[in-house]
Amino acid sequence: MRIKRRKILSALLMLGGVASQGLALAQAAATASAPKPSGVLFENVRVFNGTADKLSAPANVLVMGNVVKTISSAPISVPAGAEVSRVQGEGRTLMPGLIDAHTHIMFATVPQMVILTSDVGFVNVAAVKAANDMLMRGFTTIRDLGGPVFGLKRGIDAGLVNGPRIFPSGAFISQTGGHGDFRLPNELPARPGEYSFSERVGAAVIADSADTVRQRSRELLALGASQLKLMAGGGVSSSYDPLDVTQFTVPELRAAVEAAENWGTYVTVHAYTPRAVRQAIEAGVRCIDHGQLLDEPTAKLMAEKGVWWSLQPFVDDRPSPFPEGSPNRLKQLEMYAGTDTAYALARKYKIKTAWGTDTLFDASAAATQGAQLAKMTRWFSPVEVLKMGTSVNAELLALAGARSPYRGKLGVVAEGALADLLLVDGNPLENIQLIADPAKNFLLIMKDGKVYKNALPS
Repeated sequence: MRIKRRKILSALLMLGGVASQGLALAQAAATASAPKPSGVLFENVRVFNGTADKLSAPANVLVMGNVVKTISSAPISVPAGAEVSRVQGEGRTLMPGLIDAHTHIMFATVPQMVILTSDVGFVNVAAVKAANDMLMRGFTTIRDLGGPVFGLKRGIDAGLVNGPRIFPSGAFISQTGGHGDFRLPNELPARPGEYSFSERVGAAVIADSADTVRQRSRELLALGASQLKLMAGGGVSSSYDPLDVTQFTVPELRAAVEAAENWGTYVTVHAYTPRAVRQAIEAGVRCIDHGQLLDEPTAKLMAEKGVWWSLQPFVDDRPSPFPEGSPNRLKQLEMYAGTDTAYALARKYKIKTAWGTDTLFDASAAATQGAQLAKMTRWFSPVEVLKMGTSVNAELLALAGARSPYRGKLGVVAEGALADLLLVDGNPLENIQLIADPAKNFLLIMKDGKVYKNALPS
């Protein structure tokens, strides 16, 4: 009996040893097949971190995965087992990817009538190209304030096409006859319950009561809007409304604000005039886009309430898509005339000021995105401009709170921040015109830790 027990025990020990060996082999195989950590090490760069007034001393920056892991003036040791590419900066500038706080990427490069009359599939194809072009200009993040952009954003995030991060509003919300009402005159009066082409494709929605505004706001939030955009006043590109028209009522605007706040985010409005802006502020709106016709008391009110001012450098310095003498062109010139005053008021009252392009219907104008940022030196110093196009715009994006589609810090070069980076051939704080020619001067473009362009000499 004792001998039999010994044999059984010996057999069990042998089986245990075989099992342990098998487990060890399986673990080794799993380790061998697991992807190795990967990253990029930038060596000997001068860092503009998005918030400082000057470049850093020569430094090394390690990106692991999609975040900035280490920034050090000393040599950085590569993590054991990691696959890390080395980039020799040779004293060039490493800075955050640029952020455009007011875009319509679906509408930026295609003429207005083509958008209104074409198959939406063509508009999507044009937008795919526009997104890639925008990324190649160094714009790694945009706030899209109106258009059927959810599908494009999904494709970019899934890696199907190249483009910037998108904070989408989806369809902009307008009233009948408002800035977002692009129905033709022969489509009015609208039949009850009938939706226009722009509504059917998700470009705009028409809402003429607080209840309808609330419903449309909730629909857009359900579809993934990171913030809501309402048309609170007249506009340049629309057919029906002069610039001085005030749109919606306080209860209608407040319905959108309440819907957004219930989702932890905010409302921005298109508005130019004091009355339109004051009504929006009364309703709880947290950002004003445009505002070129504001007066001093309204600017002071914005500062007191902590309302953001998303301004665009609109001056008459490039060809207009509107014919000379046309109603749209006259409205455009009226708006242009207020830009210098608007920036002066923003500076005087220290209003939180964001920057965006709001390019519409013009591929050649869209290609000047970096030049439009550089043009801001008409009102601000180069370092103020670069901060605005990076960390300041990122602060505005952060108003989306939990509705932000991306987890992580944007607009800065800092340990733990998302790795959206540009390697610039020169010092943009000394020569801001470098950002106006990204094809030549942005030697490397990285978004989310992935290199999309590397034109460094081999």
